[in-house]
Amino acid sequence: MTGTALSGSLAVEAGMDTSADLGQTVRDYHQRTKHHLDRYAAGPGTLDWDAQPDPFRHWTDTETLALPRELPRLDIAWPALPNKRPAAPLTVESLSTLLRLSVGITAWKEYAGSRWALRAHPSSGNLHPTETWVIASGVQGVSDGLHHYHSRLHRLERRAWGGTSDTPGLWLGFSSIPWREAWKYGERAFRYCQLDLGHVLAAVSYAAALLGWRAQLSNLESPAVAACLGLDRTADFSGVEAEEPEIIVAFEASAPLPADWSHFAGQPSLLDPRPLYAWPVIEEVTAATRGAFVPTETRPPRAAPLPSTSTRPAGEVILTRRSAQAFDGKSVLSHATFRRLLSCLLPGASPVWNLWPHAPRVHPVLLVHRVEDVVPGLYALPRSDATEAALREALRSEFTWQAADRDLPLFQLMQAGAAKTARTLSCHQDIASHSAFTLMFVAEFAAPIAENPAAYRALHWEAGMLGHVVTLEAEAAGWRGTGIGCFFDDADHEVLGLSDTRFQVLYHFAVGMPVDDSRLLTLPAYA
Repeated sequence: MTGTALSGSLAVEAGMDTSADLGQTVRDYHQRTKHHLDRYAAGPGTLDWDAQPDPFRHWTDTETLALPRELPRLDIAWPALPNKRPAAPLTVESLSTLLRLSVGITAWKEYAGSRWALRAHPSSGNLHPTETWVIASGVQGVSDGLHHYHSRLHRLERRAWGGTSDTPGLWLGFSSIPWREAWKYGERAFRYCQLDLGHVLAAVSYAAALLGWRAQLSNLESPAVAACLGLDRTADFSGVEAEEPEIIVAFEASAPLPADWSHFAGQPSLLDPRPLYAWPVIEEVTAATRGAFVPTETRPPRAAPLPSTSTRPAGEVILTRRSAQAFDGKSVLSHATFRRLLSCLLPGASPVWNLWPHAPRVHPVLLVHRVEDVVPGLYALPRSDATEAALREALRSEFTWQAADRDLPLFQLMQAGAAKTARTLSCHQDIASHSAFTLMFVAEFAAPIAENPAAYRALHWEAGMLGHVVTLEAEAAGWRGTGIGCFFDDADHEVLGLSDTRFQVLYHFAVGMPVDDSRLLTLPAYA
């Protein structure tokens, strides 16, 4: 769908006349929510951790289904993904596995009387704004209809039924609750909701690959997604936090998506009874970016991943993945692991890119500190030939662009000790300098937003998906990754020489050898 076609359906809702106006709203929001060296984006003045919004929404007065808590043997070796194994049947057991490995809890942590959950995907501040919905038709052991997934209890809550499809099929729908992020991060929260969803989509891709399923993004517009997930029933959300419809993922060649539910049940729980702040700008950018973001017409050739030295089972990698809280600042990453990780970021080289139908628009720039046989400095990994040419034009003219790998489109821009720079750019966080390397995900920005403002969400999804590939590849190799959502936007751009908005940095990510906190107690995900 073009930006022109999109504008008609959104103009009334957003109170605007053209997609150009919507695009300006997006650009204004992005500029307004940048962190600067002398000030941060607007956020709450204080935080009361005892009043944190509930990270688990539940629905009362619904039919519930406790999902199996046992996992089948997931002994496929990590390098074997994506695999060609036969597709698992559509059953309650396979659905349970899909949810456990993508959006379920993987462990609980406890310290000094506090207890919190870790999930199969990371989240900014571990706040988890993404809600998961299951649409089932002919799934053995699951009632047909729309179900909310309650990750803490690993159960389904049946929200609606009586749709029009009689053909077997399975879909996962996703929505965001921005207040979960805004409670801590203020106006920048919309960005983090979208990055989180990118991690979720990537996690779903890996879980589907383990089941032998093919996952596919829908291209429904926001009102259709809202109707499918029952989120357009505003009266049902009276007095509680609303959910913003995001995207629906289909598995295999699923039947036409059920719609027009004839029966609804349940009421959503309240997450925060005493919100202290309001951030109207989040509502503005949310309205401006609603729509469908359909695949681009051209995609680059599919790349193959370089060999992995990992022998770990893929299911184990997924379930033991953690976001590092600190790195040791001295371990040296092997060249083979570094090259394998970068290769998986290229189109087609990971299960993630089987889900993603768009041409790559987000590209890694690396601050390398401690990688075997790689000179410390600044590097770029353009994910398409066209972007390489555009980046050469947009970045600093003094960058050398020396080829740095025989198989990968990796270029050395300059030799330098980049640890202090990485720390400064990443909001003065040591984890960016103590890593083996830190990435800046640079997005093609002005052109996609001008064509379709909904691209703002998709660009963040793509950045989050790249981050998830990094974190799982690091985990598989015995290292660890961590997302860094706090960075000084325009300071990044100054270092890179970006003088306009053709490209913008959307996310930082770091890889290093973790330093674990022995004071934390680790408990099982589900009893």
